[in-house]
Amino acid sequence: MPNIQPFQGLRYNLAQVGDLSDVVAPPYDVISPEYQDELYAKHPNNVVRLILNKMNPDDDEANNRYTRAARTLKDWKAEGVLQRDDQPALYVYHQIFTVGGKEYCRKGFMCGCEATPFGEGMIFPHEITMSGPKLDRLMLTTACKTNFSQIFGLYPDAENEVQNILEDAVRGEAPLEATDKDGVVNRMWIVDDPDVVSKVVALMGPKPIFIADGHHRYETACNYRKQVREQGELTLDHPANYVLMVCIAMEDPGLIVMPTHRLFKNVPAFSQEELISKVGDCFRVSTVGEGYRTAHRAWAEIEMLEDQGTMALYTAKDGKWNLLQLTEAGREKMAEVAKEHQPEWQELGVAILHSLVIDTLLGLKGHEKPKYVHEVEEVVETLKSEPETYPLAALVMPATVQQIQDLSMVRERMPAKSTYFYPKLISGFVFKPLE
Repeated sequence: MPNIQPFQGLRYNLAQVGDLSDVVAPPYDVISPEYQDELYAKHPNNVVRLILNKMNPDDDEANNRYTRAARTLKDWKAEGVLQRDDQPALYVYHQIFTVGGKEYCRKGFMCGCEATPFGEGMIFPHEITMSGPKLDRLMLTTACKTNFSQIFGLYPDAENEVQNILEDAVRGEAPLEATDKDGVVNRMWIVDDPDVVSKVVALMGPKPIFIADGHHRYETACNYRKQVREQGELTLDHPANYVLMVCIAMEDPGLIVMPTHRLFKNVPAFSQEELISKVGDCFRVSTVGEGYRTAHRAWAEIEMLEDQGTMALYTAKDGKWNLLQLTEAGREKMAEVAKEHQPEWQELGVAILHSLVIDTLLGLKGHEKPKYVHEVEEVVETLKSEPETYPLAALVMPATVQQIQDLSMVRERMPAKSTYFYPKLISGFVFKPLE
């Protein structure tokens, strides 16, 4: 069973930093060098100095981005920029945002979640992780002994029982608030009533948690816990047993999964005729239209059909957008080329695109990593501005929340960029000390 608990959060002192909007940031892995500079300039106490400190040419073992982050954290605590809450608490977290002209509110709560290795408990992953990011985050965690950014966890709660208890506890209370660069309004309330906390902890006990985002940081937490254990310092109540996590119900109406479309470079340009020849009887191919902007019409058709086996490809030779719909022969071919994977994996749109279409039928296995974008307009503008760079583009459905659960339960990892939960969780509302 997942074991969650309240914790004494480390938070910004508003009397010193002023507006929280000036000190928060998105997760480290979506911060470009240009935006890193912007965050550095925005406020001297912006959290970027902790989660993604700048690298210097003369960095060495004694002075580097990790040691600088640790010194910054120590200084901010000493100066009163950061202060520890008096009581262990859960932290209710809302994000208000707009997609497609409609406003949503995603609701969850932050807690400490026991860091159990995948396969040993009820915490389930859905993405493959890489060693580089895990080493980077482990070095930061070891230096700072603090969780700065939350893992994004999903749990089943059809009746919304857990969140309702927390919403009742904060009703009428003024939240802390920060607005990010995308206009997303982030709000947080502190719940330290022992009775409320104990009810939530008890309700969460039997529930599985599926990692939606933050796989590298979760595995880092497990590795750090192991490191503390090997040093002989891990007691039952050691804070390293638990990692900072946001828990959101899978049924929450504000839970939005956005697509991640692909633009391929250094691959051959195809015409529609060549595409039809190569996919054979695996797909029905129809013309959506010609020109970059037809991508919007193609995506509208994909959304209407709501079928993971439906996607759209842009063929640069004739400038056409083509709608591809998987046939029974295509399903049989997919089962053949992906026989090492579970049937649930073989039904994923991104898996069909990469394993069947790109790697097998188009013969492009080993291609360079594509450019990933989330908005159809980004696809249009990229093709328009760099037509020679990207001779092939694909619009593909995201994995659903149900597919995440199904694949996690059968211990399958999805292909890269199968999901994009919008908006990203912000870093800077509350930190979890690990000592």
